[in-house]
Amino acid sequence: MSDGPAAPRRPGEPWGGVRPFSIKTKLGALVVISVLITTGLLVIAVQTKTELRFITVFSMIATLLITQFVAHSLTSPLDEMNAVARSISHGDYSRRVRENRRDELGDLAQTINRMADDLEAQEQARKELVANVSHELRTPIAGLRAVLENIVDGVTQADQETMRTALKQTERLGRLVETLLDLSRLDNGVVPLRKRRFEVWPYLSGVLKEANMVASARAGIASGSGSHTRTDVHLHLDVSPPELTAHADPERIHQVVANLIDNAVKHSPPHGRVTVKARRGGGSESLELEVLDEGPGIPRSEWHRVFERFNRGSVNRPHGPGSDGGTGLGLAIARWAVDLHGGRIGVAESERGCRILVTLPGLPSLPS
Repeated sequence: MSDGPAAPRRPGEPWGGVRPFSIKTKLGALVVISVLITTGLLVIAVQTKTELRFITVFSMIATLLITQFVAHSLTSPLDEMNAVARSISHGDYSRRVRENRRDELGDLAQTINRMADDLEAQEQARKELVANVSHELRTPIAGLRAVLENIVDGVTQADQETMRTALKQTERLGRLVETLLDLSRLDNGVVPLRKRRFEVWPYLSGVLKEANMVASARAGIASGSGSHTRTDVHLHLDVSPPELTAHADPERIHQVVANLIDNAVKHSPPHGRVTVKARRGGGSESLELEVLDEGPGIPRSEWHRVFERFNRGSVNRPHGPGSDGGTGLGLAIARWAVDLHGGRIGVAESERGCRILVTLPGLPSLPS
């Protein structure tokens, strides 16, 4: 009676599961070589009539030397693995074990290196999450602070419109906290989208108005600390047709547009202009967004790296007085939000400045 199909052999195990360079093979070869040496010396002793005690001593010495060589080849990589594992336990994920063996110790080295890669990636993800939270919470906090400071200083009255603006920033702050917690599940692809239909012109107009308000708030905070921020860049909105509608998650699209505007303003020349364009895409309620600045632009060699996290590019000095280059997270967050929609984002050709093009798919097409 058959016992079922045989288990498939893994690569590197050509002889029924026994690899030619495995530790089992090496230990077996050590035993065979020791026996052959002892037998050979006994044959020589019989033929030369040498005393048996000399042959025994020579046999023991030869066997010990071979055993020492094999033992060193086994313990040396274990010492290296122990040192690497100790470094990992202390938080140093940069060290790796050399993978130059074809036995079980080689497999163990690969496993340790994969573990180090995973731990390093998790640590990097944790740091990125903290940076993302700081980056994303800065905008609504600055806007809310601006409104409250204006009320306290008597610049504006606590009327219904002003309090409505403050309430809007507070609501956005709450939504951002929930959104940024979702970033921890980014790599698993389980972040939900809340798509709905909205009118593009009033929506983008609100985003630009908020960007101006935040810039003014940062300017007031920065002036008090003796530094500067950008308030000289003009934001222009171009939506065609004016009644254009889109189907997407407004909160995610706010992340995209706000971060693209923030990046464009930082790299605009003094008294420059940032244009936000919106056009109808190819599908139903699809949308094409375009953010164009008048800065130095991005070299073509850097286009593929623009949306990497913490990448600030070779052109990382903003033109405005006192501005900084940011954390290098804004464009990465924008790409993340676009990817959630199944859209595309990239640098496009432009005669002047930098032009970022975003394409959102809109409603899925119905089967014919």
